[in-house]
Parts: sequence; C-alpha cells; structure tokens
Amino acid sequence: MMNAADTGQSSAPRLTSWNSQQIAQRVERLSLPGNVRLVAVSKTFPADAIRAAYAAGLRDFGENKVQEAITKQAELADLPDITWHFIGHLQTNKARKAVQHFDWIHSVDSLKLARRLDQIAAELSRSPVCCLQVKLLADPNKHGLTEAELWQALPDLAQLSHLELAGIMAIPPYGLLISQAQDFFERAYTLGQSLAKHQETSLPIRYFSMGMSQDFPVAIAAGANIIRLGTTLFGSRS
Repeated sequence: MMNAADTGQSSAPRLTSWNSQQIAQRVERLSLPGNVRLVAVSKTFPADAIRAAYAAGLRDFGENKVQEAITKQAELADLPDITWHFIGHLQTNKARKAVQHFDWIHSVDSLKLARRLDQIAAELSRSPVCCLQVKLLADPNKHGLTEAELWQALPDLAQLSHLELAGIMAIPPYGLLISQAQDFFERAYTLGQSLAKHQETSLPIRYFSMGMSQDFPVAIAAGANIIRLGTTLFGSRS
C-alpha cells in the first residue's frame, strides 16, 4: 500500500555545492499553483545554501531552532528582504527571541504560548503573522491544539491584539495512506474556514501551512496555500 510519503517528490540528492541554478530548476519542476507560497526549509543547511536559494529567487525561509536561525541571519544580513518563518516547537522561554527575529511563527501550539507571544509583541511593537498548530490525530511526536482545545480557547485567542493569528498549521502523523492524508488536510482546512466564519469570535484565518516534501501535492489539493519544503530543494540532510 502507498502512504502519504509516496505522493511527494522523491528526496533529491544533496547538492555538493550550493548552486542557485540547480535550486531554481528544482523549484520550476514543482509547477506550483500561483496562490501557493513556498517556504524553503533551511534548517540544518548552512547560510551558503540559503544564499544560493535566494539567488534562485526564493525569499521565504523556515527554521526550527531559534539560535541556529539567529546565527544564519547575521551571516545573511546583506539580504534584507528575506522573510523568516519559525516552524519548530517553540518553548515559552524562547518566545522573545522568536518575536524579535522571525516574521512568521507557524507553530503556536497552545493558548499559553499565544498569550506570551502577544505580550512580547506588544512590548516590542511587532506583529508577527502566526499560525495555530493543530493536532487532529493522536500522535506522540507532534505538538498542537486539538479541535476541542482550539474551540475552547477561541474567545481568548480572539482577544490577542498584537499577533496576526491568521493561519492554521497541520502536520499529519507519519505513514498515513494517501486517502487518510487527504482527509487530514481537508479536515484542517475546514477547521480554519469555520474559525474564520465563526459569528461571535472569529479569527482572520486565510493561510493554511500544510504540506512538506513527502506530501505537499495532497496538501495543496486539500487547500494548502503555504508549503514547507526542505529536501525537495536542498537534497537530503547529512
């Protein structure tokens, strides 16, 4: 049986040197719809890889460790129009640095974290775009708000005025069948639409950060308009 991992592009070989033309060719082969925003997941890859991807036309880069990202940002300070996305699990003690150094935070996985980010954003006069990470299926390896937790937290989330809570992030458990992955992403999309249309306490949900190298075609078919690709662009991680 095929699982969700079989639906994406196979992992490209790791580039031996960071060649912008090769990365541009890999992006072109994706044939992404015009409404889909590509975040190049640069975690564990060096600043030189980001520089090559930038030369290939990419501007959105995703990191999952705050300190690793800060180091790269310093090395790439001459590239001012990069948009930095935090995509990993964020502990509250790293929240301040995340707000300082990232334009987007995709992994807001609890009301406690959302409140802390909102407080810091107010103090720093910043307004990061945030995605609520949802956990729609049991998975000990994933963080996120369950549907019940999200609806319970909605009135409080709607009061947070310094964050732009405008997205849903969803990562399915590994090993789902294609049909199960499709159902998972469709469920996340429907949830986001319901939050946006809620009459009393709506959130301006318009971004759906769903889909990685192994499953992005399924996610796009379900409504994803942000995908996060690492190995598809840069090759396998060492």
